[in-house]
Amino acid sequence: MINKLKLSNRLLKVSSYIPNSAYFADIGSDHAYLPCHVCLSDPTAKAIAGEVNKGPFESAKSTIDNYHLKERVEVRLGNGLEILKENEVNHIVIAGMGGSLIKAILEEGKSKLLNVERIIAQPNVDARNIRRWFLENGYVLTNEAIVEENEHIYEILVADKDSSKQPYSDEYMEKELLFGPLLMKSKSAAFHKKWTLEHKKLASVIRQMKSASVPDSTKITLYENELAWMEEVLHNEKQDLE
Repeated sequence: MINKLKLSNRLLKVSSYIPNSAYFADIGSDHAYLPCHVCLSDPTAKAIAGEVNKGPFESAKSTIDNYHLKERVEVRLGNGLEILKENEVNHIVIAGMGGSLIKAILEEGKSKLLNVERIIAQPNVDARNIRRWFLENGYVLTNEAIVEENEHIYEILVADKDSSKQPYSDEYMEKELLFGPLLMKSKSAAFHKKWTLEHKKLASVIRQMKSASVPDSTKITLYENELAWMEEVLHNEKQDLE
């Protein structure tokens, strides 16, 4: 008997942005749970599970075999988007990595993105890096979600190629790149909690920098500006809740 495949809430939310009949790549797929879940739910979907390490690659193959999905889910060993042929898939998922690494994977694999209509990214940290990459490379941020699970808070970013007008304002773009232009409108409890924690951490960093023998005044000013943004956003959140 095959055990039912159970995804984390984080990956369930990611999977909700993969449309029916998608042919997608899950980069850094680990056990290939996400592509298997999608293909079990949608008999018209196909997927490639990419892994850079041999151990997770073998785990992914076992999962695919277990759910009899070898005809529709292929696992490949390799780094980032180099596992893909040009124009092979129309959607890409990169979840569970740092924002800088996700950005680097996208930048290094640009030649594989010509046919990619949607990119779904779930960075563990530094979502701003990915929002900026989308903005500079013809992808429009169309959805954002924030999910709290096991004492961690995750942001999920969905960007479509040439979809519609960018959701940023010229005046507040840097602020919106940090917080997420769509997340700022959602006013969720997880958003409030994340930025309360980030405010506390950044305030501590600034105090330490100011006590250094040679303080970096430029960086301190930059961080103090971001701290003020956090205070403004959190204050507005509090007003909206009252």
